Amino acid sequence: MGHTLNSFAADCHRILTAEPGPAGREKVRALLEDVLQDKDFVATHLGDDVPERKVLYEDPELGFCILAHVNRGAKGSKPHDHGPTWAIYGQAAGETIMTDWECLERPHDGKPGKARHVRDYSLKPGMAHLYNEGVLHSPRRDGATRLIRLEGMNMDRVGRLPYEAVG
Repeated sequence: MGHTLNSFAADCHRILTAEPGPAGREKVRALLEDVLQDKDFVATHLGDDVPERKVLYEDPELGFCILAHVNRGAKGSKPHDHGPTWAIYGQAAGETIMTDWECLERPHDGKPGKARHVRDYSLKPGMAHLYNEGVLHSPRRDGATRLIRLEGMNMDRVGRLPYEAVG
């Protein structure tokens, strides 16, 4: 069955309305893995004209967003969370090395928080991973990637506090 952005957004809305917590997000994560198998959906929303971050849909009632990310080269990021919300990373093309971090100290008084490396793992095409509130992670890519990602709220409007890796 083919997916459209409207049907995917409506399914996410229905799931998150019925189960707004981690169990519902896990269902959305599984749905995203199914969507990532749809070559037409991926081609439509992750073409060469898509920038590094593009909001495809923002739910007017629940606030979650569906984003497209077309990354053209190698890049890594420091440990971070998504502030007061959650995110689901869905790999459509390329490979992202994700790192999970243990929070040793939250940011405070203008100082970055501290985090310790826990594990690395690969997100390969067709895979999606959920990061609930406060879960520290960092993506790294060694080449071009394409992702569909969901955020519990539009992170363009949310300030995040920095973390640094220690030990």
